[in-house]
Amino acid sequence: MTYKEARVYLDHVSKYGSVLGLDTIRELLRELQDPQKDLNFIHIAGTNGKGSVLAYTSSVLSEAGYRTGRYISPTVVSYLEKIQVDQIPISEDTFARLTEQTMQAIDRMIAAGKSSPTVFEIETAIAFLYFKEQHCDFVVLECGMGGESDATNIIPSPVCAVFTAVSLDHLGILGNTLEEIARTKSGIIKPGCRVVSAPQDDEVLAVLKCQAARNGCPLHTVNAADIQILREDCLGQSISYQEYQDLPVSLPGTHQAVNAAVALEVITGLKQQGYSIPEDAIRRGFSGVRWFGRFTCLKKEPLFFVDGAHNPAAARCLRETLERCFPGKRLILVMGVFKDKDYRNIAAIMAPLAASVHTVTLPDASRSLPGQTLALVMREYCNENVPVQAEPSIDAAVRSALQEVGKHDVIVAFGSLSYLGAVAESVEAISRPNP
Repeated sequence: MTYKEARVYLDHVSKYGSVLGLDTIRELLRELQDPQKDLNFIHIAGTNGKGSVLAYTSSVLSEAGYRTGRYISPTVVSYLEKIQVDQIPISEDTFARLTEQTMQAIDRMIAAGKSSPTVFEIETAIAFLYFKEQHCDFVVLECGMGGESDATNIIPSPVCAVFTAVSLDHLGILGNTLEEIARTKSGIIKPGCRVVSAPQDDEVLAVLKCQAARNGCPLHTVNAADIQILREDCLGQSISYQEYQDLPVSLPGTHQAVNAAVALEVITGLKQQGYSIPEDAIRRGFSGVRWFGRFTCLKKEPLFFVDGAHNPAAARCLRETLERCFPGKRLILVMGVFKDKDYRNIAAIMAPLAASVHTVTLPDASRSLPGQTLALVMREYCNENVPVQAEPSIDAAVRSALQEVGKHDVIVAFGSLSYLGAVAESVEAISRPNP
């Protein structure tokens, strides 16, 4: 099987959608000799911040000399970044070989009358095979959706179960209230693991405390009052948290300071369990993190940022960052979002900052909120006389924003992560010198 054939196979499977539950992936992994049972996991659930906490934690572990796997979802720049070891994505040839091995296991399942796995279950199985093959010391694992019934939760008890900020998202799938969503996510807590949490609303924290106590697990919650932001600009910050002083963090924003503190709590727990993680590894790990789509600067003249703020909680974090970093600046917004997101509240949060707005339809048109519809919503919340334009393409939106930007203005493209890679490609193409 070639890489192209592997992708065609997975694209075909993806047409059948997703199903929450562990029965099918349990059967698939059994056919593959249960590679997950030979790995040590740090399992991360939450609504916002999972990718950033994963990046901080895995970067530090790699710097400390541990062979560290990453499994992330969704990807932004390239498909293969979903599965990495020490920040290096799996190769096309290896991915194709493991996909073929997994497909053969699925054929045996189907022949035995068992259910066929979803594409996310297949990708998760491929990742576990690869991490075992690569002899990873740790795998930092991001939940795809939820927790309890997410395919990643097939793992044995993790070294640490981590919870980033939990807010309302995927309503009707994970639950209809914050408490129900927290209960679903808390399913990654298993006996014997350490539990680390970002600051949470009271109802979320109550659920995590109950689940941790039920499984006999210590719970360590970040105290926001212990976080000090010493310096900050649009390209990063320096923080202190408990015994960690003046630590360089490569991503700006108060929410990123919290995410960094969550990762520090994980690292502290690992050190207490006997793992060697020197302070210089922590400093190198935090200062070296590059995490596309988390207030990423694509261009400095003029300033052009992208951010995956696709729900109200993330939008509030983005707004706070913009207000802190660019007080009084003229902001040009580019926005695209899936139609199942709370786009009206996102618009209400972000639109008042805008000097102008360009809306787009995302590449996955079946899931995207049409740019024209989004433009109508943004107009409701923008200040008077602010122009709002639905653009015919992502490239057209980028070009329009760059044409109108002034020397001291800032462009911010935000919303669903899935289109930010296309934004980056357009910016690069437009900025590239003519031969």
